Amino acid sequence: MKNARQLMVQCIEAAGGHGMTLPSVSASTSMVNTLLDTGALDEESFLSHLAGGLELPWIQLPAPDSADAPELKRLLPARVALKHRLLPLSIVPEEGKTHKKITVATCDPFDLVARQSVARDVDAAVRWCVAPRKRLLTALRDFYGVGADVFDEILKGREVDAADFEQRDEANIIDADDEEATVVKFVNQIIREALEQHATDIHVEPMEDTLRLRYRIDGRLRELPVPENIKALQQSVLARLKVMAKLDIAERRLPQDGRINLQIGAQFIDVRVATIPSVEGESISLRLLGQEKFTLDRLRLEADLRREVEVLLKKPNGIILITGPTGSGKSTTLYTFLSQLNTEHRRIVTIEDPVEHKLPGVVQIAVKPEINLTFAVGLRSILRGDPNVVMVGEMRDVETAEIAIRAALTGHLVFSTLHTNDALGGVTRLIDMGVDPFLVANSVRAFFAQRLVRLLCTVCREVEPHPEEKLRDLKHVGPITGTIYHAREGGCEACRHTGYRGRMSIYECIRLTAALGDLINRRASQAELLEQAVKDGYRFMREYGVRKIMQGLTTVEEVMAVTVAESER
Repeated sequence: MKNARQLMVQCIEAAGGHGMTLPSVSASTSMVNTLLDTGALDEESFLSHLAGGLELPWIQLPAPDSADAPELKRLLPARVALKHRLLPLSIVPEEGKTHKKITVATCDPFDLVARQSVARDVDAAVRWCVAPRKRLLTALRDFYGVGADVFDEILKGREVDAADFEQRDEANIIDADDEEATVVKFVNQIIREALEQHATDIHVEPMEDTLRLRYRIDGRLRELPVPENIKALQQSVLARLKVMAKLDIAERRLPQDGRINLQIGAQFIDVRVATIPSVEGESISLRLLGQEKFTLDRLRLEADLRREVEVLLKKPNGIILITGPTGSGKSTTLYTFLSQLNTEHRRIVTIEDPVEHKLPGVVQIAVKPEINLTFAVGLRSILRGDPNVVMVGEMRDVETAEIAIRAALTGHLVFSTLHTNDALGGVTRLIDMGVDPFLVANSVRAFFAQRLVRLLCTVCREVEPHPEEKLRDLKHVGPITGTIYHAREGGCEACRHTGYRGRMSIYECIRLTAALGDLINRRASQAELLEQAVKDGYRFMREYGVRKIMQGLTTVEEVMAVTVAESER
């Protein structure tokens, strides 16, 4: 043990931890993990020196041999591998013997409990090697699949019946400690991992021979590795999710909608659940809605647009419309605007389909078509309730639009959304609905259009070697300032090897000036409206996106994917 302590001290100094002392830990605590958890050491440098001192191979990026995967998983079960953070890499016949030799990667070569467990459970000689902890954990999840340790225990126990869950839903606390390995723990692990990866959606999709799990992270769907025999638990997993959402587990022929209120530590998460019947079984989608703080700073508005927003929010009446396709962040922008106006002196009432986030102090109504509570019906009732500010989730028909316009003309500030390609398209959309151009010109204060682009990972982003060519593709006219970056191929661990981390909105805004309103009254063409908007200071969304590129926040590819050039309109 003395030699081990000396080796640890030498490795600490080699990794830049001069002056650090070995922490005092209990027999059940890992010295290596305790040191790495401090964050004061370079993980790879420390572990590589440790491997060298113990004369063990150092593996930079562990990757199990796919051809031997079934045999490796049989020899080293998931419950042992994930508990002790051990990854089987390969298996070869041992020379002169009938037994085989398995290569196992660890991030803690001093973990005697792990070694004893392997000696007891693995029917093969073991060749140990050392790998970086973070990469090892990622490789473990990819190799065994999410929830594999729990799944392994389930298959060893009794068959789980969906009806068992009805008595076990006293609280949806997903990090509660449950010693019994059950489908409840398996589902909880899927949700917990989604939250850790900042996923916005979870899709559970039955396939012919497996149950596919996918997370939507930064707007992109990513498939999760799953245990090989997960199809055997398909009905139990789906039933657990339906019980958590208080849905009818016996109804599998019709779509259902529900909600789950989850608690993870001190954080509360609202989950919107939707089921869709398919030929392979019910597909379930979960939208994860956290308790977000809606502030203007989070929108990352440019200074000129922020000033424009602040002016609009001070208006006593009128309509402000947010336009864009589904999933472009319109709801977040609306909630942010409402949060800025949410004071004790204002009564704010919303009607939404559905209510995505609960705002303290705001009266929020959910649309229920089955009892004839539509946007139009709800809006009429709202206006009888003495509101100052009204938010309508979406203007879907002329009846809703005309009621909202009347509300704006009688002294209310109204917010809503439209599905259009750009800000100017909002004018055409309302007129096509059947709204009189005079009413549009006199009630609407501004049209905002927005799209979401992914943010570059600040850890691994790389300087773009040919920025002029990239900006030429954007048809950008004007000086190039700042440093242009692109996403590094393969990314890094911080961004889950995508090159991007998080998303932001880019905008364009058209304020309805007197000159523009006059053109709308005369039913001027789209080209005339656009020409006047530009004279009034309208900036195209692509120009806004270029600013974000020059600030090093996103890439040319992201902006080009969601915007069009001025010359292409």
